Amino acid sequence: MPINITMPALSPTMEEGNLAKWLVKEGDKVAPGDVIAEIETDKATMEVEAVDEGTVAKLVVPAGTEGVKVNAVIAILAGEGEDAGAAAKADGGAKPAAQKAEAAAPAPAKVEEAKPQPAPAVQPAPVAVANGKAVAQEGRVFASPLARRIAKDAGVDISAVKGTGPHGRVVRADVETAISTGGAKAAPAAAPVAGAPAPAAAKAMSDEQVLKLFEPGSYELIPHDNMRKVIARRLVEAKTTIPHFYLTLDCELDALLALRAQLNAAAPTRKTEKGDVPAYKLSVNDLIIKAMALALRDVPTANVSWTDSAMIQHKHSDVGVAVSIPGGLITPIVRRAEEKSLSTISNEMKDFAKRARERKLKPEEYQGGTTAVSNLGMFGIKDFSAVINPPHATILAVGAGEERPVVKNGEIKIANMMSVTLSTDHRAVDGALGAELLAAFKRHIENPMGMLV
Repeated sequence: MPINITMPALSPTMEEGNLAKWLVKEGDKVAPGDVIAEIETDKATMEVEAVDEGTVAKLVVPAGTEGVKVNAVIAILAGEGEDAGAAAKADGGAKPAAQKAEAAAPAPAKVEEAKPQPAPAVQPAPVAVANGKAVAQEGRVFASPLARRIAKDAGVDISAVKGTGPHGRVVRADVETAISTGGAKAAPAAAPVAGAPAPAAAKAMSDEQVLKLFEPGSYELIPHDNMRKVIARRLVEAKTTIPHFYLTLDCELDALLALRAQLNAAAPTRKTEKGDVPAYKLSVNDLIIKAMALALRDVPTANVSWTDSAMIQHKHSDVGVAVSIPGGLITPIVRRAEEKSLSTISNEMKDFAKRARERKLKPEEYQGGTTAVSNLGMFGIKDFSAVINPPHATILAVGAGEERPVVKNGEIKIANMMSVTLSTDHRAVDGALGAELLAAFKRHIENPMGMLV
């Protein structure tokens, strides 16, 4: 019988996506693991793999279609020995017309008031679902790339782990549960959700009421894209469900700037098509990432995430770094940053930033993490307070480094100073603990030589 290929959920917040490109055409034969399409989500452009073997009988959703709902049928495969033409006519229950209707944007005058949305639960990494199954075929185990990496590092047999993702797919939580319970065959528990679902704050005015305040023709309506919708929803959830607490202090940068200049001057060169280029070029932000990672190492009780049932104590400092991209921002994560050299962090961040702007990051490269850094110093911002990004319990807002008068030994001196503000989830990191973490960060910033050993 015909095999349906449906729109996969490629991120925890994805409700719909854009079918950017088909990499196969009708009549092509595909096998499990073949890349068949590119899907644009709110964060990135991802490749979709086939799960079943067969012949592409019909491409239900054309390339370039926007707003295709998760689990909507996007293509139909004919199984072995099945006539592709008959499979296309049977269409397996596909309803392209309905999909197009759902994807159509509403008329501006009919904008409805947004309904409350529950906080999103942790969802698995992408998998193409075909005919309702995503299970092993001929010995193949379907698991997210992150789950495979964690299992490999821990010496866990991925095939012995029971998956709780869609249609039995093994996700990170399954592997971590198997590890924590002492064996790969342990039944995985559901991934904890950071906080109970809470309704969004009620609007003071409906969209129609807002529009009536402005003269017709004096404005242009720009529909929200998926990224902006997700950012808006998650910010409301963060500010209304997480009790934010803020701590600010100033750090002297003179020693750090001197060390950075010395390290960059000593960087070896490598040959490229453009000639000899330095193997690395450290930025101040690279050293801030390292200092934050080491501070969490020094104050492990602040390296946590809150859940209603338990505190998640992290063993490594996975630092998310806010990167501005057209239409919003994304936070790629430097994993185990406390263990990495400054040059590794620097080159990793340059690669992340480039691929983030191209929307080429993989979900496992921006999901999770234990803290985050948001730096607006390059825009001249002196200080600000950042919104915590769940499941993090902290985020560091970094202002501009600038020359300021300071008092040293009773005399006024000029020093390069930087203001930083730590936002904490007060359920997990209270005032005294947050102050201890920020003091550890300041110690590493003002004594940067210690970050090299």
